[in-house]
Amino acid sequence: MKNVEILSVGPLYPSSFDSMARDFTVHTLWQAKDRAALIAEVGGRIRGIQTNASAGADAALIAALPRLEIISSIGVGVDPIDMDTAKRRGIIVTNTPDLLNDCVADLALGLMLATVRRICLGDRFVRVGGWLKGPRPFAHKVGGMTMGILGYGKIGKAIAKRAEAFDMRIVYHGRLKQPGVAHKYYASLTEMARDCDVLMVICPGGEATRHLVSAEVLQALGPEGTLINVARGSVVDERALVKALAEGALGAAGLDVFDEEPRVPEALFGMDQVVLQPHVASATHETRRAMSDLAVDNLRAHFCGKPALTAVL
Repeated sequence: MKNVEILSVGPLYPSSFDSMARDFTVHTLWQAKDRAALIAEVGGRIRGIQTNASAGADAALIAALPRLEIISSIGVGVDPIDMDTAKRRGIIVTNTPDLLNDCVADLALGLMLATVRRICLGDRFVRVGGWLKGPRPFAHKVGGMTMGILGYGKIGKAIAKRAEAFDMRIVYHGRLKQPGVAHKYYASLTEMARDCDVLMVICPGGEATRHLVSAEVLQALGPEGTLINVARGSVVDERALVKALAEGALGAAGLDVFDEEPRVPEALFGMDQVVLQPHVASATHETRRAMSDLAVDNLRAHFCGKPALTAVL
């Protein structure tokens, strides 16, 4: 398969990259000093893209690769990939589902605990000598709280399982009520936000869910409520979020994702009730290695004449 040329659009785990480079001829767009020049040079020969959920593959890139057959992405969400263009061209698109469920759920619970129990604030309080001057303000008890989960897929269920171990009550909102689920379903996200203490966001990104967590939803969550977002920054109206936090209309937030990442609203930096992470929910050695390996295996399967392992298109 060394005669097959692959365009690596975004980084992948080092050992997986080495494995891909042994089997294919790989051109690394993410390392190129002049991306346009590289695409102009090799675009006509590229048959596969390896990308990730941040870099994606837009319509312009796809159009520049006339021989493109497959886009293999690391991550679950495919919203940064122009799926309409890929579908019109008959290009296969693959992702890496299930492998990241546990790590995303772990970080989601970690953000919730850090925010509700004010763990990061306590750390800073000790480091700057605040404890020498007096006790730190109280936090809140997690047990007995209600967590409303927006997006009750496999990761949402993994989060619910962990939250139940903390004696939290679970409710959920999605497009449809799911059969066989014991937790209460809300057809209205605003009503669920009004009835829960923690709103956990873990739904897909894209235009269908853009700003789904609106100013109205944040107001319903209220001054004692906590928002945790481990989905996509686009799902939350970020301007409304900053305003609600600044005015005390929302109690706290734990955020792993942002609307224009890596740019983060500077107003959040000075807020003690906010915990920030740099989009690292799946960023463990074990999970990123497994995700990257699967992305490469999808390329191998396709170019060996077999069906892609985890095709979404």
